[in-house]
Amino acid sequence: MLIIGLTGGIGSGKSTVAAMLGDRGAAVIDVDALGRVVIAPGGRAEAAVIAEFGDGIADADGHIDRAALARAAFGRPDALARLTAISHPAINAEMADRLDELPDDSIVVLDMAILVESNLGRSDPAHSYTRVIVVEAPEELRVERAVQRGMAEADVRARISSQATDEQRREVADAVIANVGDLDQLVTRVDQLWSTIVSWGGT
Repeated sequence: MLIIGLTGGIGSGKSTVAAMLGDRGAAVIDVDALGRVVIAPGGRAEAAVIAEFGDGIADADGHIDRAALARAAFGRPDALARLTAISHPAINAEMADRLDELPDDSIVVLDMAILVESNLGRSDPAHSYTRVIVVEAPEELRVERAVQRGMAEADVRARISSQATDEQRREVADAVIANVGDLDQLVTRVDQLWSTIVSWGGT
């Protein structure tokens, strides 16, 4: 099994590239979505997060109110670290379960925003990515894309400043794909990238 970590900053088009790789035969695991799964009702981390942060983050049914949790954790480094210490091992465990369900010859893409900034996807050798792909685009283009999706510009820029830099991502990258130009150009670049990925699978 070839496991690849795919990352890129907000507005880079990371998820678009992930979907294109899925169309070409990769099994795509949305790691960011797993972060929501583990705190959903009955999720691996739900009880521990409520125990850590108290009933103030719970809704009327006793489940996590994600907006309340965000207010309690984000923008507060100590609280965010406590949340990460609970949620990230749960995400890795969830990811391992998904990987174990796949055929041994699969090419797997772990679509994750915070590859550089976290230990996600690196929990143990049997379930860790061995290659990294970074999707890039100029900052102003990324801001424009995110604003078009409905985010406030100030929020987009704050998110960018809190994420890893392009330089930090490139340091760990085995391949970099530039998401500039039109969709046809991106398709061509992804086709070239897929050829590279297939060659990795044979090494």
